[in-house]
Amino acid sequence: MREGSDLYNYGLTETQEKHAVRLHEESIIINMLSLGPIGPKAFTEDMIKQTMEHYKKHRNLQKTTVMIRSMILHKAICGEFTAIKDWWDISGLTACNLEAGLLSPESMMHGLSQATLQFDYFDWLIKVKTADDIRRAKNEGKHAAFLNSQFIDAIGQDLDNLNMLKDFGLKVLQLTYNNMNTLGAGCTERTDAGISNFGLKVIERMNKLGIIVDTGHCGRQTTLDACSISSSPVIASHTSAKSIYKHDRGKYDEELMAIARSGGVIGVYILPFFISGEDEVTIQTFLDHIDYLVKLVGYEHVGIGTDSPFSLPEWVPDMNRKLIAPQVGFRPEHGLSAKRTKGFDDHRDFINFTRGFISRGYSDEQIKAMLGENWLRVMDTVWK
Repeated sequence: MREGSDLYNYGLTETQEKHAVRLHEESIIINMLSLGPIGPKAFTEDMIKQTMEHYKKHRNLQKTTVMIRSMILHKAICGEFTAIKDWWDISGLTACNLEAGLLSPESMMHGLSQATLQFDYFDWLIKVKTADDIRRAKNEGKHAAFLNSQFIDAIGQDLDNLNMLKDFGLKVLQLTYNNMNTLGAGCTERTDAGISNFGLKVIERMNKLGIIVDTGHCGRQTTLDACSISSSPVIASHTSAKSIYKHDRGKYDEELMAIARSGGVIGVYILPFFISGEDEVTIQTFLDHIDYLVKLVGYEHVGIGTDSPFSLPEWVPDMNRKLIAPQVGFRPEHGLSAKRTKGFDDHRDFINFTRGFISRGYSDEQIKAMLGENWLRVMDTVWK
């Protein structure tokens, strides 16, 4: 097993465990949406102290978050902080997203500059232009990253901004984030408005440019409209099945089936408060959502988008839930907390997904598809 992984007890036999390791190492593994790959445990006491002192001085959580991410990247570039590559390696991940952060011009500049730093200085990280770059990363024993954004606000009303972002490398764009914006309504919005006239134009431009349409945080009608409007496959990079646990972040069966009919893929997240109302949630609940989706739409339309871990010290996400989350559409009933799902603490535990699929009786073909090949199919289609 990979050193650093915390193996969940599925009760697998020794033969099954060996098979899981081999399958994990052979597969192209893609996490479609994550804010990792490192998590809170990567930060030393000195680093945590430095971040807290910054916040006490400036009293601005967003600026402190920018400072933290800049700090860890510069330490990694200078060779003082090895966790970023180490955790990529331990995870077995082939590819993951890098958030461009199109919430505001300031966040966009930060997100794009952070991504550029990594592509420029990490010789083990390949910038994804086509799906073949992910295959090349696997063949060369490297990793790959693609630019995405969960927000779209920074483009304003100028569609040509999408062209510039595409030229910069943007590959995946989410239409709404919880709240209503100029494109449509998000999943925690009071009303169930669908795609606006401007949203229709955005989707058409995204199709033309080869940017994947993501409905992860979109409302019901917005998701259905996107699937009917888009000429390319539509995805939900990170969501769940409302039929198992009724949470605003999940999707009804009609949405999930519409995404599948478009040729898209549904990524399941691992955050406990989104997939269950129980006090203690294990990775088995994640697998329950996977099983449900496979039966509903077929394994060819199911993938992983963990939405976790957060690459910040533990105290920052906890503070974020109090100060920032309400501004982006989360309310107390959504249950945001510091809890993590047992069986997935951070990316180093990614092999627990492969082991879990084996425990549920999936074939090698099905497992490889859900680990990454389903996402690759969408990427091949849209990024051609």
